[in-house]
Amino acid sequence: MTERQRSMQSERAVLVGVLLDGPADPEHPLGELTGLAETAGAIVTAELTQRRASPDQTTYLGKGKVAELAALVAHHDADVVIFDNDLSPAQTRNLERELEVKVLDRSEVILDIFAARARTYEARLAVELAQLEYSLPRLKRMWTHLSRLKMGIGMRGPGEKQLEVDRRLVEKRIHDLKQELLTIHSRRERQVAARREHLTISLVGYTNAGKSTLLNALTGADVLAEDKLFATLDTRTRRWRLPGWGPVLLSDTVGFIRDLPHRLIASFKATLEETRQADLLLHVADASSPFIDAQIAAVRAVLAELHVEEKDTLLVLNKMDAVADAAAQRSLEARYPHAISVSARTGMGLPFLARTVSDSLGRWFHDVDVETNAGNGRLLAWLAAHGEVLSRHFTDERVTVHCRIPAAMLGRIDPAEAEVTPHQAVWQRVCSDPTLAPPSAQ
Repeated sequence: MTERQRSMQSERAVLVGVLLDGPADPEHPLGELTGLAETAGAIVTAELTQRRASPDQTTYLGKGKVAELAALVAHHDADVVIFDNDLSPAQTRNLERELEVKVLDRSEVILDIFAARARTYEARLAVELAQLEYSLPRLKRMWTHLSRLKMGIGMRGPGEKQLEVDRRLVEKRIHDLKQELLTIHSRRERQVAARREHLTISLVGYTNAGKSTLLNALTGADVLAEDKLFATLDTRTRRWRLPGWGPVLLSDTVGFIRDLPHRLIASFKATLEETRQADLLLHVADASSPFIDAQIAAVRAVLAELHVEEKDTLLVLNKMDAVADAAAQRSLEARYPHAISVSARTGMGLPFLARTVSDSLGRWFHDVDVETNAGNGRLLAWLAAHGEVLSRHFTDERVTVHCRIPAAMLGRIDPAEAEVTPHQAVWQRVCSDPTLAPPSAQ
């Protein structure tokens, strides 16, 4: 981590937002930035906003607002000014010259939070890569030792600016990190592919929407679930036994956010592999947020960037217990009529969510009868582990197991030791309804 991007622990911060477009809470337009700053460890002392049609090319704010901001910084003895916008290197440099304190933009704060929260080796590499790519065009303001190298043995001649040495070092490190992450990504693809014997479901959504709490509630896991932005950076996968279907894999992923830096999306490509390979996405949204519509749109935009926007997705409105206004609940249900309303904290709606997921996954399952030798304990255990055994019927030394099993698993049953046929009740229903095609047992 560079000097410019060190943790902001205990630093006094003034928040600034230039409102160009998009939703803004008239009572607290910098609410999300406040959460980001506090998550990074800063103490928010004051806020300043300005509505403009377009940002000032020199300082992003207008001249009058820059003077007002300088007065705020002096009055609150602030250590840092944090913008809810992305600043160019020149704008940051000009603002620091005017304010005489450190100036950070939204992306820099998000990168700082990711750096503090990264736990695994892969996540730390991804964050470092994103930070260095962000820092590269900003080296001139981040390093002040720009004088020429000292002359001496081996250094005779025109010399070279220290900035150019730093730039080459950063570019070399970026290249090495990309190569290492590429290796990790290839390994992750193989790991995810190796789990294809199970159907996989991925939780996606805006940061702090309650995905980790939902994972715990559905699977009985005990993964970290905090009321903080970006509490989860590394993918966690747990087994979820769906009623009437059997075990599937449920994965919790890093939360998204409005204007998530593109460098982070690229750097966390390996971590997001679970999302790209999932059979079904559960898009978890915070029903209690006043900006739920914008947050849902932001998540969909990131999914499009990952090229998974066409994947089967169920919208889950979480934290419905926190929506006390009945009119607000009706409004949400009217805007999102196909969404599933739940509360991961109280358990409300979770059984219905499980049934809906089962129905959505149904086309990947087959309802079959597997007839085999009654002493074939290995196959019977395998069926119980990979499907949902509904009944067993014994005849002499044979047993017929009625089970629901993923279609991909059927090909793994050796026809020499078992006979697989569509379950009789399913077959009768299919035969009586010409619109239904007979299920395949191949």
